[in-house]
Formats: sequence, C-alpha cells, structure tokens
Amino acid sequence: MLLARYDSEYKHQVGCDEAGRGCLAGPVVAAAVLLPSGFNHAQLNDSKKLSVSMRNQLRTMILEQALSYGIGVVSHEEIDEINILQASFLAMHRAIDQINTKIDLLLIDGNRFKPYKEIPHHCIIKGDGKYQSIAAAAILAKTYRDELMKNLHMSYPHYYLDKNKGYASASHIAAIEERGYSPIHRKTFKLKKLSNQLYLSF
Repeated sequence: MLLARYDSEYKHQVGCDEAGRGCLAGPVVAAAVLLPSGFNHAQLNDSKKLSVSMRNQLRTMILEQALSYGIGVVSHEEIDEINILQASFLAMHRAIDQINTKIDLLLIDGNRFKPYKEIPHHCIIKGDGKYQSIAAAAILAKTYRDELMKNLHMSYPHYYLDKNKGYASASHIAAIEERGYSPIHRKTFKLKKLSNQLYLSF
C-alpha cells in the first residue's frame, strides 16, 4: 500500500522523525525531509518494518530525490543536560534548520512537538506508517544514527553498539553491569529493577 501525502493544500510538507530516544547510549538523531509533490514509492514504509538492506536502498533514493533534507544530532551530554524529550525537539529543530526552501507545514511523528518559528505543524501518532515524508525522515534518522553507533562501537566494543545501537539488549545490560557506563552512555538513564524486571528510569 502506498503511503499518502498529508493534504494537497500544503505544497511544501516537511516530515520529521527521530531515532534513538529510548537508547542508553549515544545521541538522539532526527531528520526532516521535503519530498517532491508527485513522489511515490511502493516500498516506503515505517522504518521498523523494513530490512536493513531495504532501509539503505530507500535512504539512497530519498537522498537523491528529496527536494531538501536535514539531519539533526543531539549528543548524550546534551540529553543529560536538558532531558530526552527536549533533546528530541532540539534534534528535530536542528534538522529543520537545514531545509533550504519554503516550508508550508511540518508533519511530526508522535504526539508532542515544540513549535518551530511560526510554521504550522501537525503531530501524528505512528505517522511513519501513514505519510510519505515522515516515513522518509524516519529512514534517514534511523540509518544515520545506526552508522554513528557502528562507529562508536570501534571505540567501545565491549558494549556491542554495532548490534544493539545503544538500546537495552541483554548483552548491553550485561556489559554495563560488568563494566559500568562508558563515556558515551547517558548518565541520566538508569537501569532499575522492579519485581526482578529491568526498566529504564530517566
């Protein structure tokens, strides 16, 4: 099923999404994408439903065909300083800053957003599975962050960041319990036990 444009009333629709919000380590990354008005691609979908190879193929296509795009990165230090919600908003704003043409509407994946200048926006829960521009932004954010985490793995191989990308996998948790947090872990994200189950607290 082809994903839709949000509304033909808005010519320049910029989709925004982030990756890495729930991770224990590394940055949160957002992307903003403006697609051509006639854009369609049968494989474009929620990035979580795509294989790694398909995400990478779509990333190449999006970078080639998008009218404009931006990537925003907020470091783990900034996340600890301003909290993950504000860091997610900041990453999106940094991505939108790079859009080099007029923006009529911002389409935000999720249910919360900090307004960007005076541009209207709509928050759409699970928007990356509904609208083209959000799906494209999700793919760029996910693939860009995955590359960052693979590079960080070279410096911190004991945490298996190339595989878990900073999420709380069993091997990642075991490495933290054995070695403690690395310099690129988010210090305000804590693993606590409740009824013998680990959960995130931040």
